[in-house]
Amino acid sequence: MASPEIETLTQALSRLPGLGPRSARRAVLHLLKRREAALGPLLAALQAVEARLATCATCGNVDTSDPCSICADPRRDARALCVVEEVADLWALDRSRLFPGRFHVLGGRLSALEGVRPEDLAIDTLVRRVEAGGIDEVVLAMNATLEGQTTAHYVAERIERFPVRVTQLAHGLPVGGELDYLDEGTLAQALRARRPVQ
Repeated sequence: MASPEIETLTQALSRLPGLGPRSARRAVLHLLKRREAALGPLLAALQAVEARLATCATCGNVDTSDPCSICADPRRDARALCVVEEVADLWALDRSRLFPGRFHVLGGRLSALEGVRPEDLAIDTLVRRVEAGGIDEVVLAMNATLEGQTTAHYVAERIERFPVRVTQLAHGLPVGGELDYLDEGTLAQALRARRPVQ
């Protein structure tokens, strides 16, 4: 049996996404065995992030500075703005290094079932950013779910009066995907978005 402190640590880790009780126990054992090499640096990193954690007032990203490192980067194309549902989506797109512009995090998606309304999201902030000018394209990078697409349509309607090009991520067959393993929604979207063979 572990001490109450170690058990508390295990329970705290088990609440993290992707870690269940068994994985959390393995992680705790690893940290305890390698106290100097793993536990100390992890504790220092957590304390540093906790002390400096900030939400970017411009885009909604979570970083250790405000504005965040993406908004403060002069190499970013300020004319292109990618709108995402959550910070995790921003990080995934930025990790790909394929989008050279800036981002805007809505903080969720519209959902009647969950009671999420437009005023619960950072849509008004987005509209003000677009209204301020200097943006040529807004890329709607919402998840390919009913709620995600509803949110994308709502956002597109809110900014259609401004002289910006509004685009959306393509949906359909994933690279390397086999038709037999795809769901009907993905197949339907792929068929609707078909294009001429070049």
